[in-house]
Amino acid sequence: MNEKKILIVDDERPIVDILKFNLEREGFSTIAAYDGEEAINIALTVKPDLILLDLMLPKVDGFNVCKELRKSLVCPIIMLTAKEEVVDKIIGLELGADDYMTKPFSVREVIARVKANLRKHTLPDDKEEKNEKSKIKIKDMTIDPERYIAIIGDKTIDLTIKEFELLKMLSTAPNQVFTREQILRGVWGYDFYGDARTVDVTVRRLREKIEKNSADPQYVQTKRGMGYYVSD
Repeated sequence: MNEKKILIVDDERPIVDILKFNLEREGFSTIAAYDGEEAINIALTVKPDLILLDLMLPKVDGFNVCKELRKSLVCPIIMLTAKEEVVDKIIGLELGADDYMTKPFSVREVIARVKANLRKHTLPDDKEEKNEKSKIKIKDMTIDPERYIAIIGDKTIDLTIKEFELLKMLSTAPNQVFTREQILRGVWGYDFYGDARTVDVTVRRLREKIEKNSADPQYVQTKRGMGYYVSD
């Protein structure tokens, strides 16, 4: 059995224990870290399949943990925090988090989010042929919907789940303008309570990765007053 490794990062041990128990009952392998410094060391050594990351941590806070890990890891990161301010969500997304949950949360919802993010990030071997047929070509960029990567020329661009889903959504209908509200529903989906800034932040991060000059984008274009589209 190929167990998916989940790194749980939280300084509240009762929360870690509850998450460990329920995730392991679902068949996951879990590792725990109780401060930000430990989380970075473990994540870079173990390379987990997904990280549940609390925001308020000793030594190094969750924002800086996320920022540091995004330099070399592309696994899904779900931020867990007691804070409800939209600005915290925006900062988390800007630093590379894929999802965001506010405490108190139900364990069932955490497990559902974990499974959803892992599903989107995993390619079963028997989908190789389907994967080849599902690739999207935009100019010199190839978008691989199964592996959640984009390839420009011979360079592979590692994207977070949300960055990729945004790119894929726009690329499936080239030259069609999507409003920020449509993108929020299509990319974040399940009861995500964000605002237009969430989309703008993710577009900005995406452009920094795929554009030669993010100030003069060739792929993801802005339609002023309306939204975004991919130019073919």
